[in-house]
This record gives sequence, C-alpha cells and structure tokens, in this order.
Amino acid sequence: MMKFFTTSYNQNLYDITLLLLRITVGCFMIAHGLQKLDVLMEGGIIEFPDPMGVGAQASLGLAVFAELICSFLILIGLATRLATIPLIITMIVAVFVIHGNDTFNHKELPSLYLAVYVLLLILGSGKFSIDSLIAGKNRRTNY
Repeated sequence: MMKFFTTSYNQNLYDITLLLLRITVGCFMIAHGLQKLDVLMEGGIIEFPDPMGVGAQASLGLAVFAELICSFLILIGLATRLATIPLIITMIVAVFVIHGNDTFNHKELPSLYLAVYVLLLILGSGKFSIDSLIAGKNRRTNY
C-alpha cells in the first residue's frame, strides 16, 4: 500500500513514458496539421484567424509548420525542446487570443496541448529519442 505514495521512480519507465507521450501528442497534433495543410494547399481565399497581423495565409502557414514539422520532430525525438517552442506559441495564441472570450470547453484542448509542450520543454525527449543518440556519451545525468 505504501508503494502508491512513494516519490521514487524507475528511470526506464520514465523514459518509456516520455516516448509514449511524444508519440501520442505528436500523432494527434499531426492530424490537426494535416487538416490545416489541406486548407493551405487548396488555394483560393483562406479564412484563417490572423491574430499577429501577418495575414491569414502566413498565419496558416506558421500553424502548419508548428503542427506538422515540429510535431514530427517531437514524434521522433529530434530537437525536441526547440520544436516545442513554436507549438507552445501556437497554443498560447489559441488559448488566450483565438479562444480568449470563449467558454472553457473551447480552451480545454489547446490548454492540454500547451501543458504537454511545456512539460516536454522542461523534461526533454528522454532516452528513446534521436536527441539521446546524438548526445551519446556526452549526456550527463543529474539523478
């Protein structure tokens, strides 16, 4: 019973959990990005929010970059911390600007994504990633 209240952890389980988190959030966000890519590739008039004043097409392009390219990088664990930054910005804009006046129901999903991306920014990609392969023996552990 006391095992439920322990604060210690297994490093392999920790790294597997980060892998599963990266795969899950990466695949889910790629699905959102593919929908936006379809809109971008259709041509014609693009109706997309432009909260930063760069134009609807540029805003959509930035969202596609974040949701497709950066999500793929997170999925494979390459430059994970760097890849979270555009996604964090995108989710901050979604939560506080696009859905700023909406009910919690409209803010819930981008808020959850935001929390996961901040977590990945802090924790990194874990042992089962390309980042870990690149770091190799230069990787220092502080536990």
